[in-house]
Amino acid sequence: MRLFAAVLPPEDVVRELAAEVDGLRALPGAERLRWTGRPGWHFTLAFYGEVEDELVPELSARLERAAHRTEPFALAVRGGGQFGHGRALWAGAQGDLAALRLLADRAEAAARKAGVPMGDHRRYKAHLTLARSRDAVDVRPYLTPLDAFTSPTWTVQSLALVRSNLPTSGVPGEQPRYEPVARWALGHAR
Repeated sequence: MRLFAAVLPPEDVVRELAAEVDGLRALPGAERLRWTGRPGWHFTLAFYGEVEDELVPELSARLERAAHRTEPFALAVRGGGQFGHGRALWAGAQGDLAALRLLADRAEAAARKAGVPMGDHRRYKAHLTLARSRDAVDVRPYLTPLDAFTSPTWTVQSLALVRSNLPTSGVPGEQPRYEPVARWALGHAR
Protein backbone atom coordinates (compact mmCIF):
# COMPACT_ATOMS: atom_id res chain seq x y z
CA MET A 1 0.00 0.00 0.00
CA ARG A 2 1.15 3.54 -0.75
CA LEU A 3 0.86 5.25 2.66
CA PHE A 4 1.56 8.46 4.54
CA ALA A 5 0.84 9.90 7.99
CA ALA A 6 -1.15 13.13 8.08
CA VAL A 7 -3.16 15.69 9.97
CA LEU A 8 -6.55 16.14 8.33
CA PRO A 9 -8.24 19.54 8.68
CA PRO A 10 -11.88 19.60 9.81
CA GLU A 11 -14.72 20.29 7.38
CA ASP A 12 -15.27 23.94 8.42
CA VAL A 13 -11.60 24.71 7.68
CA VAL A 14 -11.79 22.85 4.36
CA ARG A 15 -14.91 24.88 3.41
CA GLU A 16 -13.17 28.22 4.09
CA LEU A 17 -10.04 27.14 2.25
CA ALA A 18 -12.17 25.96 -0.70
CA ALA A 19 -13.73 29.42 -0.94
CA GLU A 20 -10.25 30.96 -1.00
CA VAL A 21 -9.03 28.48 -3.64
CA ASP A 22 -12.10 29.20 -5.80
CA GLY A 23 -10.91 32.81 -5.90
CA LEU A 24 -7.38 31.73 -6.83
CA ARG A 25 -8.69 29.51 -9.61
CA ALA A 26 -10.48 32.53 -11.11
CA LEU A 27 -7.20 34.43 -11.51
CA PRO A 28 -5.63 34.76 -14.99
CA GLY A 29 -3.35 31.84 -15.81
CA ALA A 30 -4.87 29.47 -13.22
CA GLU A 31 -5.52 26.90 -15.94
CA ARG A 32 -1.74 26.33 -16.13
CA LEU A 33 -1.89 24.69 -12.69
CA ARG A 34 -3.32 21.28 -11.76
CA TRP A 35 -5.45 22.11 -8.71
CA THR A 36 -5.82 19.52 -5.98
CA GLY A 37 -9.30 18.62 -4.80
CA ARG A 38 -10.75 19.09 -1.33
CA PRO A 39 -10.55 15.35 -0.50
CA GLY A 40 -6.78 15.57 -0.94
CA TRP A 41 -6.14 18.46 1.44
CA HIS A 42 -4.00 17.39 4.37
CA PHE A 43 -0.77 18.19 6.17
CA THR A 44 1.54 15.27 5.38
CA LEU A 45 3.65 14.37 8.42
CA ALA A 46 5.69 11.54 6.86
CA PHE A 47 5.46 9.99 3.41
CA TYR A 48 6.13 6.24 3.43
CA GLY A 49 5.59 5.29 -0.21
CA GLU A 50 4.86 1.65 -0.96
CA VAL A 51 4.78 -0.23 2.36
CA GLU A 52 4.91 -4.01 2.43
CA ASP A 53 1.70 -5.48 3.89
CA GLU A 54 3.58 -7.31 6.64
CA LEU A 55 5.03 -3.99 7.94
CA VAL A 56 1.65 -2.23 8.29
CA PRO A 57 0.66 -3.73 11.71
CA GLU A 58 4.00 -2.71 13.30
CA LEU A 59 3.85 0.72 11.65
CA SER A 60 0.29 1.16 12.94
CA ALA A 61 1.25 0.15 16.49
CA ARG A 62 4.16 2.60 16.48
CA LEU A 63 2.02 5.41 15.06
CA GLU A 64 -0.56 4.78 17.78
CA ARG A 65 2.17 5.16 20.42
CA ALA A 66 3.43 8.33 18.72
CA ALA A 67 -0.09 9.78 18.76
CA HIS A 68 -0.60 8.96 22.44
CA ARG A 69 2.74 10.62 23.30
CA THR A 70 1.69 13.87 21.56
CA GLU A 71 -0.79 16.19 23.25
CA PRO A 72 -3.56 17.83 21.16
CA PHE A 73 -2.50 21.21 19.76
CA ALA A 74 -3.90 24.27 17.99
CA LEU A 75 -3.50 24.68 14.23
CA ALA A 76 -4.86 26.88 11.43
CA VAL A 77 -4.24 27.11 7.69
CA ARG A 78 -2.37 30.36 7.11
CA GLY A 79 -0.56 31.98 4.20
CA GLY A 80 1.15 30.09 1.45
CA GLY A 81 4.26 29.44 -0.55
CA GLN A 82 5.78 27.46 -3.37
CA PHE A 83 8.25 24.69 -4.02
CA GLY A 84 10.34 24.34 -7.16
CA HIS A 85 9.73 27.75 -8.76
CA GLY A 86 5.97 27.30 -9.00
CA ARG A 87 5.86 23.54 -9.45
CA ALA A 88 3.83 23.31 -6.22
CA LEU A 89 1.62 25.98 -4.66
CA TRP A 90 0.74 25.37 -1.03
CA ALA A 91 -1.06 26.80 1.97
CA GLY A 92 0.92 27.02 5.18
CA ALA A 93 0.15 26.54 8.85
CA GLN A 94 -0.08 28.68 11.95
CA GLY A 95 -0.38 27.62 15.56
CA ASP A 96 1.69 25.21 17.59
CA LEU A 97 4.12 24.40 14.79
CA ALA A 98 6.59 22.91 17.27
CA ALA A 99 3.99 20.27 18.22
CA LEU A 100 3.23 19.63 14.54
CA ARG A 101 6.97 19.18 13.82
CA LEU A 102 7.31 16.85 16.81
CA LEU A 103 4.40 14.73 15.55
CA ALA A 104 6.02 14.63 12.09
CA ASP A 105 9.34 13.52 13.61
CA ARG A 106 7.55 10.83 15.61
CA ALA A 107 5.66 9.63 12.52
CA GLU A 108 8.96 9.33 10.63
CA ALA A 109 10.67 7.57 13.56
CA ALA A 110 7.72 5.15 13.84
CA ALA A 111 8.26 4.10 10.23
CA ARG A 112 12.01 3.68 10.61
CA LYS A 113 11.53 1.53 13.74
CA ALA A 114 8.89 -0.55 11.91
CA GLY A 115 11.37 -1.23 9.10
CA VAL A 116 9.90 1.10 6.47
CA PRO A 117 12.74 2.54 4.32
CA MET A 118 12.60 6.33 4.73
CA GLY A 119 15.63 7.67 2.87
CA ASP A 120 17.30 10.84 4.15
CA HIS A 121 15.66 12.88 6.90
CA ARG A 122 14.45 16.32 5.77
CA ARG A 123 13.46 19.20 8.02
CA TYR A 124 9.67 19.22 8.20
CA LYS A 125 7.87 22.06 6.38
CA ALA A 126 4.15 22.22 7.19
CA HIS A 127 2.20 22.66 3.97
CA LEU A 128 -1.06 21.68 2.33
CA THR A 129 -0.66 21.32 -1.46
CA LEU A 130 -3.19 23.35 -3.46
CA ALA A 131 -1.83 23.03 -7.02
CA ARG A 132 1.01 21.52 -9.03
CA SER A 133 2.60 22.13 -12.39
CA ARG A 134 5.03 20.17 -14.54
CA ASP A 135 6.65 23.43 -15.61
CA ALA A 136 7.82 26.43 -13.64
CA VAL A 137 4.90 28.82 -13.17
CA ASP A 138 4.94 32.31 -11.71
CA VAL A 139 2.69 31.79 -8.67
CA ARG A 140 3.25 35.23 -7.13
CA PRO A 141 -0.29 36.38 -8.06
CA TYR A 142 -1.64 33.49 -5.93
CA LEU A 143 0.65 34.12 -2.97
CA THR A 144 -0.65 37.63 -2.26
CA PRO A 145 -4.25 36.48 -1.57
CA LEU A 146 -2.95 33.46 0.36
CA ASP A 147 -0.84 35.74 2.56
CA ALA A 148 -4.06 37.37 3.77
CA PHE A 149 -5.84 34.07 4.39
CA THR A 150 -6.18 32.48 7.83
CA SER A 151 -8.64 29.67 8.50
CA PRO A 152 -10.39 29.13 11.80
CA THR A 153 -8.09 27.58 14.40
CA TRP A 154 -8.90 24.03 15.42
CA THR A 155 -7.48 21.59 17.93
CA VAL A 156 -5.65 18.73 16.22
CA GLN A 157 -6.87 15.66 18.08
CA SER A 158 -5.78 12.79 15.86
CA LEU A 159 -3.09 11.35 13.64
CA ALA A 160 -4.22 9.57 10.46
CA LEU A 161 -2.60 6.85 8.38
CA VAL A 162 -3.74 7.51 4.82
CA ARG A 163 -3.63 5.31 1.74
CA SER A 164 -2.94 7.04 -1.57
CA ASN A 165 -4.56 5.44 -4.59
CA LEU A 166 -2.85 6.79 -7.71
CA PRO A 167 -4.87 7.49 -10.86
CA THR A 168 -5.14 4.52 -13.19
CA SER A 169 -7.52 5.69 -15.92
CA GLY A 170 -5.06 7.89 -17.78
CA VAL A 171 -7.70 10.63 -17.90
CA PRO A 172 -5.95 14.03 -17.86
CA GLY A 173 -6.44 15.84 -14.57
CA GLU A 174 -7.52 12.75 -12.63
CA GLN A 175 -6.57 13.13 -8.97
CA PRO A 176 -5.18 10.54 -6.56
CA ARG A 177 -7.78 9.23 -4.09
CA TYR A 178 -6.93 9.41 -0.41
CA GLU A 179 -8.42 6.94 2.03
CA PRO A 180 -7.78 7.15 5.79
CA VAL A 181 -7.11 3.58 6.92
CA ALA A 182 -6.57 4.33 10.63
CA ARG A 183 -6.78 7.23 13.11
CA TRP A 184 -5.39 7.53 16.59
CA ALA A 185 -6.32 10.08 19.25
CA LEU A 186 -3.58 12.40 20.39
CA GLY A 187 -2.67 12.49 24.06
CA HIS A 188 -2.77 9.83 26.71
CA ALA A 189 -4.57 6.68 25.65
CA ARG A 190 -8.29 7.37 25.49
